[in-house]
Amino acid sequence: MTLDTLKKIFETVVPNVDTSKITMDTQLQQDLGITSLSMLLLALAIEKEFNFRFDTVQPFKTVGEVVNYIEEKTKK
Repeated sequence: MTLDTLKKIFETVVPNVDTSKITMDTQLQQDLGITSLSMLLLALAIEKEFNFRFDTVQPFKTVGEVVNYIEEKTKK
C-alpha cells in the first residue's frame, strides 16, 4: 500500500517516470533520474501525504529504502 501511494507521488512530482516499472529495488538516481531538486519535492510531498516530518537528511538509494522509512515513521 505504501509503495502504491509513493508511486502516485512520483507521478505528480516526476511526471516523466513510468511508475508501472517501479519496484522496491528501483534505484532513485540511476533508474528514475531523481535529482536533488526532485528529491526535495518528493520529500515535501511524502511529508504531506503521510503526515510526518523528516528529522534528518536521509541518503535513500532505492524506492524500498523510502518505503521502509515511511512505514517506520508511520507505525502506530
